[in-house]
Amino acid sequence: MKTLNPILVLIVMFFVARYNKTEGKITKTITIDSLGACQGISYQNGRYFLYGDREVGIMREYQLQKDSLIYQHKEYKFTVKGENIIKHPTGIAYHKGLPTFVGNSVKQNAAGTIWKAVINCINWEGFLKTRKLDGNLIKSIEDDACIQGTRPEYVNYKGKWFVATADYGNKANEVRLYNPEALSKADKTSEKGILFKKFTCSPWVQNLHWIAAKGILVLIQNQMEGRKWRLTFLDLEKSIASGQESVIKVIDTDKPDELEGFTFTDQVDKGIAVSSSRKNNVSFMDFADGG
Repeated sequence: MKTLNPILVLIVMFFVARYNKTEGKITKTITIDSLGACQGISYQNGRYFLYGDREVGIMREYQLQKDSLIYQHKEYKFTVKGENIIKHPTGIAYHKGLPTFVGNSVKQNAAGTIWKAVINCINWEGFLKTRKLDGNLIKSIEDDACIQGTRPEYVNYKGKWFVATADYGNKANEVRLYNPEALSKADKTSEKGILFKKFTCSPWVQNLHWIAAKGILVLIQNQMEGRKWRLTFLDLEKSIASGQESVIKVIDTDKPDELEGFTFTDQVDKGIAVSSSRKNNVSFMDFADGG
């Protein structure tokens, strides 16, 4: 009987172990109410903000305790004098010392086939204090450079911060990087000096998440329109250089509903994902290789 090469055996065992290694395992799912259809999650200095489209655009604050999000009894409304300004919030771009932007998708017809994308520049500290947009809405910018929808998130490219956003549909999808200072003063994103770089990406992007320590941009996606979860990890620098997404890895789950948002926690191998479902809309995830 022929003896197997022990080095070959070790190599095979290594790749089998890598293949079987769990990535993006959902460890617990809970229901958080009063958000309407949850549209995303933003983690800021120990504070978790979940936002959705209840009767008005809404945001609520939570703290993470073990594997639960505890409501801090702070509710914020995207309204001015009671008028619904950001009905369908689609991303919060926050970075200390830079303008804060909140995306909004506005339905233009009853069928929901035509949308207008708006990026709102707001006084974030004022908004957190008064919990309304009254006096805190600085500028509403039409994102007419987009193809379908807007979902702002801050990213860092070669030492400089930009506001990244992405399209949702399945045709000519792009990730675009905007100059934040110029954006905060613009009326439309098509104006000169707003767009910095862009690259093509895969479809059904619901939101973006930036992993600053690794230079990785996560596309928070569905595998098909409005269904099934997907996280696509991109090398931002390589994506910009090539003009198309440079994929590091893709993590799919068998969750059948509509993934809307995701963030890593302070633990590099732990994340929180949110969906638009009314029940079981918040899931805690474990990443065996740290994401």
